[in-house]
Amino acid sequence: MPDRPTSIHICVTCRNAGDPEDAPERPGARLYRMLRQAATRRGAPVELIPVECLSVCKRPCTIGFSGPGKWTYIYGDFAPDEASAEVILDAAKLYAATPDGLIPWRQRPSALKKGVVARIPPLASHPTPDLPEAAE
Repeated sequence: MPDRPTSIHICVTCRNAGDPEDAPERPGARLYRMLRQAATRRGAPVELIPVECLSVCKRPCTIGFSGPGKWTYIYGDFAPDEASAEVILDAAKLYAATPDGLIPWRQRPSALKKGVVARIPPLASHPTPDLPEAAE
């Protein structure tokens, strides 16, 4: 079990094209609410972090997984519903079980295979080994 739980960053400002800006609850906020409810119900060891914007506005709803010394992944195209919340929590469990955040392709839920937006290397705590100098 990792020392710290997997962090799931949820864009709470995500909305679909054509949604009114003043809607009482944006789809991203709804997904965050669904994740909170599902995580509580499961007793899932995750840290849910609402984020003002992940700048993936063309792929709502958007989430990210991160953990100390692990690759960070950003995924989009989630529906703001219970089914997506369950898929995300299942995927967070897979992510937590890896030493580096790299979930083998065959183990990834379909939503993660289709919805990947970005893969960001671990920051400072695990730098990339030196690579040969590029040809000048």
